[in-house]
Amino acid sequence: MTEQTPAATPLKDVYAGWEQFNKRLVTLVAPLTPEQLTIRTAQNQREVVKIIAHIISARAWWFHERLGEGDAKWEQYYTWDEDDGPTLNAAQLELGLEETWRLISECLARWTTNDLGGEFPTSHDGMRTRQWVIWHVIEHDLFHGGEVSFALGSSGVPGIDL
Repeated sequence: MTEQTPAATPLKDVYAGWEQFNKRLVTLVAPLTPEQLTIRTAQNQREVVKIIAHIISARAWWFHERLGEGDAKWEQYYTWDEDDGPTLNAAQLELGLEETWRLISECLARWTTNDLGGEFPTSHDGMRTRQWVIWHVIEHDLFHGGEVSFALGSSGVPGIDL
């Protein structure tokens, strides 16, 4: 008897909750004032603007630089979270979140569970699978999204509506 391989599931179905989180993050960021973007929980912590820029930078870096997705336009986001990076407003952050999500969404629509084992080199610790990279970017989004919510909430601004 021949063993049957289960049908591959599109990753957009597997990671559907991530899109909802991104929509809520965009909804949170869009109306922030310049003053709200400078909120931080402590003097030694990053401002909200830099945390959101860090989310955008990481998405672009992992999906473009490491997984080879998209063209060179994604490289513009690599420096957004650096100390000497660009000065950003809420509209730019909103666009960055939406654009990087579009890249991720296109990948998740194209990839299936059969693609999760593909391996990619990293600059600091050898090879990583596509599964590892996707999960790493998800956990990164969730961690730093929570950090933004906490910072804003500590100043009386509602955080991400989960």
